[in-house]
Amino acid sequence: QVQLVESGGGLVQPGGSLRLSCTASGSISSINTMGWYRQAPGKQRELVATISSGRRTMYADSVKGRFTISRDNVKTVTLQMNSLKPEDTAVYYCNYRYNANYWGQGTQVTVSS
Repeated sequence: QVQLVESGGGLVQPGGSLRLSCTASGSISSINTMGWYRQAPGKQRELVATISSGRRTMYADSVKGRFTISRDNVKTVTLQMNSLKPEDTAVYYCNYRYNANYWGQGTQVTVSS
């Protein structure tokens, strides 16, 4: 089992920045992919960005050039979000993937003036 604890999120004005962090614990593999997904009201959960243990990254087209995903080790992943837009408003979920998918509890990001 893997447990994920997220931090960050909150309310920010358009054009502002936020930083999300996620730490995994439990049966962590040295080979894994971690990332962030988001779900806006009335919409399906969608990929935001992922990063492998080899630091290979993938971004949704909608966040390319604005968001940066990074990791210092196999347990922690960070999402730096810049130039936030109202359409970035959603619950953001941390994800850990190796043989199975694990999810964090979600953290709210609201972009509004």
